[in-house]
Amino acid sequence: MSDTRIEKDSLGELQVPAAAYYGVQTARAVANFQISGMRPFPEFVDAVVRIKRAAAKVHADLGTLTRERADAIQAAADEVLGGKLRDQFVVDVFQAGAGTSHHMNVNEVLANRGIELMGGKRGDYSMLNPNDHLNRGQSTNDVIPTAIRLAGLEAARPVLKALDTLCAALEAKGREFGGIVKSGRTHLQDAVPATLGQEFTAWSFTFLDHHCRLENALEELRELGIGGSAAGTGLNTDPGYRPAICAELSRLTGEKLVPARNLMSAMQSMAPFVSVSSALRSLALDLTKLCNDLRLLSSGPNTGLAEIDLPAVQPGSSIMPGKVNPVLAEMTNMVAFQVIGNDTVIAYASQAGQLELNVMMPVIAFDLVFSLRITGTAVDSLARKCIAGITASPERCLRYAEGSLSIVTVLNPHIGYARAADVAKTMLKTGKTAREILLEEEVLDAARLDEILKLMPMTVPPDAEAKPGTKPGWA
Repeated sequence: MSDTRIEKDSLGELQVPAAAYYGVQTARAVANFQISGMRPFPEFVDAVVRIKRAAAKVHADLGTLTRERADAIQAAADEVLGGKLRDQFVVDVFQAGAGTSHHMNVNEVLANRGIELMGGKRGDYSMLNPNDHLNRGQSTNDVIPTAIRLAGLEAARPVLKALDTLCAALEAKGREFGGIVKSGRTHLQDAVPATLGQEFTAWSFTFLDHHCRLENALEELRELGIGGSAAGTGLNTDPGYRPAICAELSRLTGEKLVPARNLMSAMQSMAPFVSVSSALRSLALDLTKLCNDLRLLSSGPNTGLAEIDLPAVQPGSSIMPGKVNPVLAEMTNMVAFQVIGNDTVIAYASQAGQLELNVMMPVIAFDLVFSLRITGTAVDSLARKCIAGITASPERCLRYAEGSLSIVTVLNPHIGYARAADVAKTMLKTGKTAREILLEEEVLDAARLDEILKLMPMTVPPDAEAKPGTKPGWA
């Protein structure tokens, strides 16, 4: 038996591996685009497959595709969605503009598997044709932007769940560390007292806001341009196709999806993907800030701040025994930098389309799903393996707080800013405490100083803070 079969397209004949479920157009793409060795993420494959499944059902319901062919397409799609034939999606991420190569890869795999289910042999496209049947009423130009939307919604679910986990972990540490007074720091210099719990609680609010921002951006993905066909005019589509396929995709995905208000706009503009990527970029920036703060607060253990300890998850050095590094924070920083880079690619690609089509959609699809994937897994790992296991050093925190020069700020209403500044200078010069200096100079008596220099009251805001888990007003 030959290890190849001959298939034909508009450019002529070509040998295709006999065992392959893909066909001639995929084989040409594999030969043309040996670029990165990277293949599409499962979320993106699944998105296109779901579109094909939904289209087959709708066309059968509309009478524009035989029920036998529609059933075969749906059965083949269900197999792929169930995990089969994953090795058949072989087109490089960097491929023909708009994503035609990947699109035809999916059409051919589903066609050939459908042919088998109908009792035929792979390559017998008279039974089920990748272009005439799998692609009926469709075009790469409306399928791919729709698929990016569906893939984005699917890939975002773990990110939102991970952010919930992170916020909960930070809130819990906020409560746990609520009674630990420490020195605040601004400009990396001593500042007025705060509690360690307040720092963690503030971080929980920050990432709740990012959860809301991402949710808001994802709403833009729910408006689908499927049915726009080649140029957003709906050429070769049945009048009932557009609302029906949106309804069927809603059923298949569990997402509330609606037809685009303008099909041509939904095809041309990449703004929804830019919005989601921008939300991820914003999140990545604050993740970097959080991880850098954690690394700083845990620095040491003998020559740094060492106010907190991060869980030890692996040895930190191949040469220095006993060294432990903040590896989960470091990993999260690297992920954040990658997300920021992906956002730049998406931004450049989004403006690179001309007229009725943006041909840079393949790289947008890959980088958007890539960012969502690594953000979700990194945030989840940071929350569960790092934040949840953080311990504090209350004694060290208190020692820094009591030794902070900025403790004199509380004296301003009592002795004035200038006199308080003199006290701070004397503290730095002599090593004496503010209490000792003020008593020696007989500025304030001991009882009054006891009242003024209590640390914990300095950390309490005059008005009630928002409760943890409170969404911002704009959400």
